[in-house]
Amino acid sequence: SFRTKPNHSNVQTAFMACTKDATLMVSSSRRFATAAVRIAMTSIIASLGRSSEAYHPSRIGTAGTPWGAEEFNLWRETRPKLRCYATGLVPRIKALGEVECGATGARPFEVVQYGEIPHHPNGGGRADGTGTDDGAFPLYAVRSIDWSADKPSVFITGGVHGYETSGVEGAMLFLTGGSAARYAADFNILVAPCVSPWGYERIQRWTASGTDPNRSFNPDGEVVEGRSFNPEAATDESAALIRFLREDMGHVKDWTCHLDLHETTDTDETEFRPAKLARDGIVDKGNGKGEIPDGFYLVQDETSPTPEWFTAMIEAVKKVTHIAPADPDGKIIGEAVSQEGVITIPCKKSLGLCAGVTGAPYRTTTEVYPDSPSATPEQCNRAQVACKRALWIIYLQSCEEGPVAIWCMNMIARSSGMAE
Repeated sequence: SFRTKPNHSNVQTAFMACTKDATLMVSSSRRFATAAVRIAMTSIIASLGRSSEAYHPSRIGTAGTPWGAEEFNLWRETRPKLRCYATGLVPRIKALGEVECGATGARPFEVVQYGEIPHHPNGGGRADGTGTDDGAFPLYAVRSIDWSADKPSVFITGGVHGYETSGVEGAMLFLTGGSAARYAADFNILVAPCVSPWGYERIQRWTASGTDPNRSFNPDGEVVEGRSFNPEAATDESAALIRFLREDMGHVKDWTCHLDLHETTDTDETEFRPAKLARDGIVDKGNGKGEIPDGFYLVQDETSPTPEWFTAMIEAVKKVTHIAPADPDGKIIGEAVSQEGVITIPCKKSLGLCAGVTGAPYRTTTEVYPDSPSATPEQCNRAQVACKRALWIIYLQSCEEGPVAIWCMNMIARSSGMAE
């Protein structure tokens, strides 16, 4: 399993194999024995990986003391590569630029590289194959070829938290399942399927610098003590995306919608919350783990209430998977519930969240629960796609005047035949 479940049999096998080699070498030479022990420890750490109790983030550093360079390096070097961005995802993204419309033979999308980030925050590649050949991850976006100022513009981001698989796969399903090509005739569409490739490869929430990328889109934002959401330092990932939107996509003055696709997982409490406390030098008060909501929910920006749209998304997702209920206090993840399956937080831009980067009036962060016994990975991916369809219908129904009225009416007329 990629979800941090320890495989102790693998650890034991690696340990026995390494110590056996070390024992044999001891009989030959003390010098070789020292080298063997080093090899053994390296192999053991690699086998234990992020499920290791010894290298669990909460055990790195000194309790109550923020991490320094040594602690960040230790954390980074003990997060093993578990899947490959370059061979497993990049070819799928690039292939989207060659897809042709069955009816017209035209290509609806182009694939653009909007930047690259180093494997290591200090730059340079590694000899163990954990980055691309040049030590950098290329960053890609998929964009409508027939871009027009007369169309509403929609931005979709996935993999901001690289470990949240359905964020990536939900974006890819939208692009490959036919929905995106169908809507591209009437909407400008921009999709960044995997904003954080380092986190994607290592199934990690943070970037290689140990920063939460979904708090890094407003590094100068105000930090409020005790608030669940606070901005963090800028990252290579956020800087590249912001630069792309300002420069290459600067002609888009008004984005209509931004959907940022996420998950809430059990590891949020078992690994990433303890990691943040250790990183920031905060001693755990022993209040216990927070409750992970079982089901899908949405995060609403209090400065942009669009209740009809949120209702439409929740209703669309209900056809795919279940909605997270509020806790006994009427909250989800400690935040106030504004309507079924929707929590409200302060302005996303001020908090440094990716969903606030465009200022689109229709903006949200989606959250599915892949660890639920009642949901499958496929359902999680489809739930992400269902939200996109809800946007099309609600937005089109709201278009009663202006230059887009004619195509709005045409889209509404045929919307009932649209597949999820």
